[in-house]
Amino acid sequence: MAKKTVATLQTSTKKMSKVIKMERSPKSGAYVFVEKIVVAEEVDSFFKK
Repeated sequence: MAKKTVATLQTSTKKMSKVIKMERSPKSGAYVFVEKIVVAEEVDSFFKK
């Protein structure tokens, strides 16, 4: 059960995206959200990790 949200941010030359991925915490077992701003081409590789 994964939630995938992508917001596109435009800078001067690079197109950036804010990605949010829901993962399970190894310590508590609860779900945590991992947020990161990446280059638009690397969005798929972020979700494959």
